[in-house]
Amino acid sequence: MNEITFNIIGYVKSKFKYRYETPRQGVLSEENYSVIELKRGYNFEQALKGLEGFERIWVIYVFHLNKNWKPMIIPPRHTNRKKVGVFASRAPYRPNQIGLSCVRLEKIENLKIYISESDILDGTPILDIKPYLPYSDSFPNVNTGWVKDVSNETYEIEFSNISIEKIGWLKENANINLDNYAKVQLSIYPDDLKRKRITKFDEDLYQLAYRTWRIKYRIDYQNKKVLINDIISGYKRIELEEIEDDKYKDKNLHQKFNNLFK
Repeated sequence: MNEITFNIIGYVKSKFKYRYETPRQGVLSEENYSVIELKRGYNFEQALKGLEGFERIWVIYVFHLNKNWKPMIIPPRHTNRKKVGVFASRAPYRPNQIGLSCVRLEKIENLKIYISESDILDGTPILDIKPYLPYSDSFPNVNTGWVKDVSNETYEIEFSNISIEKIGWLKENANINLDNYAKVQLSIYPDDLKRKRITKFDEDLYQLAYRTWRIKYRIDYQNKKVLINDIISGYKRIELEEIEDDKYKDKNLHQKFNNLFK
């Protein structure tokens, strides 16, 4: 292949730090406000003239956390979890690390573009921005291949009082957003054991892993609900005593958490 070099025009600031925190599509994101900060000294102030009148914009960016590509992938919303070609998916594991998202434009302040309904990670390099035009960009009645309507498969996420308290503490003390993560991971197919982050313990008792934290939940199939029962540390007691072995640099946080929520 011939090589083409692109210039980065800016970066995204977002609360989403890891790939598994982001919604499957940006439009499914709740209360996710991000900022595209364009570089200074390139006349981008002039390049933004007229953009403020558009409600949505296309953002072209780099999947900066992906180093390899995969010709076949398992899409998270495939009804029978079969592999498809990466070109038949929105997966980030592409031959070229180029991403494309249609986001809502909230406002523009100098070189800062405030957006919402975004699935773009914090620190993502931006390559280009274009306005969304409904008359030419929207084709609602076309065939969508293997992608089916999964609206009937969506589960409502409910949190117990203790899980709300623990999630709030982690958000305040470690900027860990477990409520949003639970909604992203469990709103569709919450019992899919092919996903390595999900473990089943009982008939309807499951556990979802987030790095070194564990989310306990039950599934109410009749009412299409996922009930988040508790948030616990993923470390065993003896592991927390081995302070020297602290791969994620968070054992002190877990100790504080366990002491508070005995």
